[in-house]
Amino acid sequence: MRLPSWRDWVPATPQGRAFALISLVNAVGTGLYLAASAVFFVRSIGLTPAQVGTGLAISGVAGFVTTVPIGAIGDRFGARRTLIALQLWRAGGFIALCMVHGIVGFTLVSCCLAAAEAATQPMTQAVASATVAGTDRTRTMAIIRTVRNAGFSLGALLAAPLLAVDGVWTYRAIVLATATAFVASALMLTRLRLEDAAAQRKMAPLTAVRQFRDWRYGLLTVLNGILNLHVTILAVGIPLWALEATGMPAGLLPFLVLVNTLMSILLQVPVARAAERQGGAARALRLGGVAMALCCLALAAASRPDSAWAAGAVLVLACVLLTFGEMWQATGGWELSYDFAPEERKGVYLSVFSLGGTGQRIVGPALITSLVIGSGPAGWAGLAVLFAGAALLVGPVTRLLRATAPEPAKTVEGVGR
Repeated sequence: MRLPSWRDWVPATPQGRAFALISLVNAVGTGLYLAASAVFFVRSIGLTPAQVGTGLAISGVAGFVTTVPIGAIGDRFGARRTLIALQLWRAGGFIALCMVHGIVGFTLVSCCLAAAEAATQPMTQAVASATVAGTDRTRTMAIIRTVRNAGFSLGALLAAPLLAVDGVWTYRAIVLATATAFVASALMLTRLRLEDAAAQRKMAPLTAVRQFRDWRYGLLTVLNGILNLHVTILAVGIPLWALEATGMPAGLLPFLVLVNTLMSILLQVPVARAAERQGGAARALRLGGVAMALCCLALAAASRPDSAWAAGAVLVLACVLLTFGEMWQATGGWELSYDFAPEERKGVYLSVFSLGGTGQRIVGPALITSLVIGSGPAGWAGLAVLFAGAALLVGPVTRLLRATAPEPAKTVEGVGR
């Protein structure tokens, strides 16, 4: 097995390297905002925690229903142009957040932001894929994901001293800094020279959405959405379960997040290399499901030890398994979704695929908190069965897609074409 070198973390093309830098700037701004958003909502906008939850839930639905129409716009006008517009849209939304007060204004602005943010992911995927040849796409995607994780962490670190000041204008300054990062990303994208091949489908966006009939691709979207539950398990499931069912001290919870972050930064590129072999993309998605099933079994077992240290060790193991599941899912899902999307309709198809992740963000918190944690160890065992079932279905679903794909897409399982 070849040992990794520093070149493995550098995209092969100038366009890929430029886009990785753009992704870093964007992620630092996002990390700043994520670290300060909860405090900003309460102390600057003047909301209660319940109002924050209501506004974000409504905005999540808005993002869900607008993603595919915006993807169709990307097909018509080009993914790069659409991504530039989305970054400027997001910047304007964050500036508007600094001016609103109360639940109504917050919800309206949040809905506008959610629409842009939900559509940004598939447009980012389309632009990133266009920066490299197909044989290097998987590695470049992994590098960009690594860069984004590093940027989120850097943004959170930069926000820490500003949050310590504890002033309304300090919170607004953080949000305005996020808007500035998005403007900078948009300006850098204007200099990214790609062939905007996505501007091929001269069709009205709503017509393009209505003409989507690929139920096989829809099945792949559902499977990936199930596996995307790792986001909610890390953010909500593990912390609540650790506090409720184990004796692990609350002060150790940030350590679990640190484990996930460091593993994602250091191992995403080596893990993605496995997808470059024949059948690697589908295998990665299956492995993601298996790893997450084992994570759920470990979480169920974490409630048994009487020792806080033993419970903590089991939770660390669960976090490690979850992180491997996350990395495999990201690699397999990103690659399969791109390869099975028709060239002239990448925007619509990738946007449909992204609905799996958006849907889990809407449904996932209630599922994990009420059903899984509420059922105790049996709930985690049931979730493990769900993940294992999704992993088993990856093969049949990809074979269905391959059987109906145009001839050039039949090499989808062999990313290293």
